[in-house]
Amino acid sequence: MTQELWTRDAVCAATGGRSDIDWSARGVSIDSRTIEAGDLFIALKGPRVDGHDHVVQALNSGASAALISNRPAGLPEDAPVVEVQDTMDALNALGTEARNRSSAKIIAVTGSVGKTGTKDAIRNALTLQGKTSASAHSYNNHWGVPLSLARMPEDADYGVFEIGMNHAGEITPLSEMVRPHVAIITTVEPAHIEFFDSIEGIADAKAEIFAGMNGGTAILNRDNRLFVRLAKSAKKPNVDRTLSFGENSEADARLITCVADCSGNNVEAVICGRRFGYRLGLPGRHLVQNSLAVLAAISAVDADIAAAAKTLSELSPIAGRGERRIIELSDSTFTIIDESYNANPASMRAAMDTLAATRPGPCAKRIAVLGDMRELGTRSAEYHLALADVIAEHGIDKVYACGEHMAAMFDALPAELKGGYRESAEDLGPVVSNKVRAGDVITVKGSLASGMKTVVDQLSALNNEPANKSRPALNGAA
Repeated sequence: MTQELWTRDAVCAATGGRSDIDWSARGVSIDSRTIEAGDLFIALKGPRVDGHDHVVQALNSGASAALISNRPAGLPEDAPVVEVQDTMDALNALGTEARNRSSAKIIAVTGSVGKTGTKDAIRNALTLQGKTSASAHSYNNHWGVPLSLARMPEDADYGVFEIGMNHAGEITPLSEMVRPHVAIITTVEPAHIEFFDSIEGIADAKAEIFAGMNGGTAILNRDNRLFVRLAKSAKKPNVDRTLSFGENSEADARLITCVADCSGNNVEAVICGRRFGYRLGLPGRHLVQNSLAVLAAISAVDADIAAAAKTLSELSPIAGRGERRIIELSDSTFTIIDESYNANPASMRAAMDTLAATRPGPCAKRIAVLGDMRELGTRSAEYHLALADVIAEHGIDKVYACGEHMAAMFDALPAELKGGYRESAEDLGPVVSNKVRAGDVITVKGSLASGMKTVVDQLSALNNEPANKSRPALNGAA
């Protein structure tokens, strides 16, 4: 049975709220659609949705209590609620109290690329070594971080939290709430650069992760060109030491060799003076880099590196971030690599690296289906146009594209690489679906707002469909 996470008295003490009925909670939720029995439901007010409209539904679905700032219509007088002035402030208070009462070793992860995968890999590695709590999904913003903290059991041995940002100043209060013992910056690239004057500004914003530290270890990518700047930021009284990772000969977690295949990488590395060989169950050179950061973090919290390295073989791609789907038709199969969750210049290059390393079937193609990268500011046209050279360097066979910013990139491609262009992802999906052949490997990538998941869904809908007249038979013919 799941243990008690919060009592009425503990919540009231943390938030300054009032509750006249005794209750206890085994979880915390802000979404009435996914409520589980025993959850404390927190009714947050957002720009489009007010959680107070769903309090009754949450209680009827099994919530043990609801945290509210006003009583919604239809709520029984004897309903188990905690009344506070502001529910967002109350969530922050719960997150802060969860951290205050915990003796867990805390790891925080940020970076332009690879936050969620790195966080998940650390969680998987530590779960076998102690009671571990971690952010769900990509819960890394002003509500995701306190929610993740509020879900951490008091007796957890380890906590692993993802921290993200779009603007300067956003990470500092989150780091001060998390108070990590170990802080990782996976890399710094021009993601969200629309909101910054330079990539150096992005590096400084990522370095805010050190703000909440009181001793401990910073872990930085030595191969990144902002390493020196980040290392200087880490040299503060509240950071005891810095560990680095990468291929650089001076890295503390240093890659020696990497042999890639279609489903992963066989890696040899030196981690803080000890040599390890391990299997990474994910394709992509950039993920090998992040695996070094994972093992450096394991070392920093004095956990078992060898045991952690073994868990890396069990990793699988996350939906929207490299998940592979084999689509079966009546006479053949093809593969989708779903990268539809996010995109920036660095992750685009990484996706093309991974696609280039795949092995399509006989006479089949490596196909890139690309949507706009968002939040790139005044240099957006430049970053998009540069993708044409990246694609040419990687030997991609066909490119399909959509979106305002991808139009110029598509025009710059050699004629033989052009598969098709449409203004929207919804219109592009059928074009790709009608051209796919047996053994093709198709990477679909774009920022979430570009809607590339629509293309993934349309291709996935071909599963078990017979070939039709509008699409060439999937028999491997040229």
